[in-house]
Amino acid sequence: MASEQTDAAAGNAENADPEPGTGQPGARPVPAAGRRSFLRGLAGGVTGGVLAGGAGGYLYRGAPADPAAAANEAAVQGRLPAVPFYGKYQAGILPEPNRATAVVSFNVTAADRASLVDLFRTVTDRARFLTGGGTPPPPGIGGPAPDSGILGPTVPPDGLTLTVAVGASLFDDRFGLASLRPARLAAMRSFPNDDLDESQCHGDLVLQLTAGNRDVVVHALRDITRSTRGGMQINWRIDGFSSPARPAGTVPRNMLGFMDGVANPPATSAKEMNELVWVQRGAPGEPAWTAGGSYLVIRLIRMFVEFWDRVDVQEQEAMFGRRKDDGFPLDASSLYAAPNYALDPTGEVVPLTAHMRLANPRTPQTASSRILRRAWNYDRGIDGAGDLDIGLIFTCYQQDIIRQFDAVQTRLIGEPLVDYVSPFGGGYFLALPGVTGPSDHYGRALFA
Repeated sequence: MASEQTDAAAGNAENADPEPGTGQPGARPVPAAGRRSFLRGLAGGVTGGVLAGGAGGYLYRGAPADPAAAANEAAVQGRLPAVPFYGKYQAGILPEPNRATAVVSFNVTAADRASLVDLFRTVTDRARFLTGGGTPPPPGIGGPAPDSGILGPTVPPDGLTLTVAVGASLFDDRFGLASLRPARLAAMRSFPNDDLDESQCHGDLVLQLTAGNRDVVVHALRDITRSTRGGMQINWRIDGFSSPARPAGTVPRNMLGFMDGVANPPATSAKEMNELVWVQRGAPGEPAWTAGGSYLVIRLIRMFVEFWDRVDVQEQEAMFGRRKDDGFPLDASSLYAAPNYALDPTGEVVPLTAHMRLANPRTPQTASSRILRRAWNYDRGIDGAGDLDIGLIFTCYQQDIIRQFDAVQTRLIGEPLVDYVSPFGGGYFLALPGVTGPSDHYGRALFA
């Protein structure tokens, strides 16, 4: 539970179009069938689609010319409209959490640097198609079906976003990237009260897929893993969901029953995002290629709900610093009111040990440690002892993990909530800069 923050307003206006001069439209040369071992299985089904002019081997079905009609069709079909894929920043970072997500860590198995570049190009091709939607081509003669078919004959975008991030281990001696390692990227450290399972930590790459429906997320994951077989292998995976805001107009709740934070920096503020989230060009010590990226922290947090559900509600509220029913700070009368700690220096109203007070003390000295928090719930059934395996997929974005997440988490050491939550997995990563146009691909500046 590394921060009390959740978005009050989010958007992706900065990602809708490339910045002038950051990527010229134009067709990237079609990759040869059988580019590397992890593409050989696609040669039969994909090549024909490429010749027909599809994106990443698929044809687009004509969309309604009227945007209002397109939005209405999506609503009728229970689908969300496509999120623009191209932009200076990756499209999945700023928006509020979508209803379904999968966070998947991969170990790269590509044989060499050229194969690694091909891997990033392939992931880009598939992400470009999947986020826009379209109709798969017919199977080639004697070849496998080009699509799993679980979404029907046409792939809907359903608000799908795909966020690609790299871990510290990618910058070992396998691919000659050691000198290009992001300055603030390291393996995730263990904090007091963590119970980390190394089989659910770290990774060379991590992908987060989010969409309006779970089957769209599963379809995208199957497509990508099929297309990259031989280039990367799943290390660990966790699926999650974002609950509807109850009451309407508030924010979603976590599995402890509390609104999952309120005080995020506004994602619509370019100034605050430049100060807190995006790696800036010329940042001290940072390789030039990282500009437009953002450091991503993932924390998988088990919640001991059987014990929590026996705790007095007033005690629960004291641990959070907010009321459980309406989410108001204990010293305020509205959800988004800023708690006034100066009028409560001894913590008689909002305890000094309350999660929200420790995570965000709201002082000039701690303003630069704020993070852009994104979180999903998870439910993995039961564990080996028959206890509910329920919790939180915590993610956050920032310029500097030590200055921001690490500082927040350090303030939370020993908080009362540690008796009811247990971080067990995740990792530190750098979310790559966005794909600016058809000739660009994930990580292109890294390999320039």
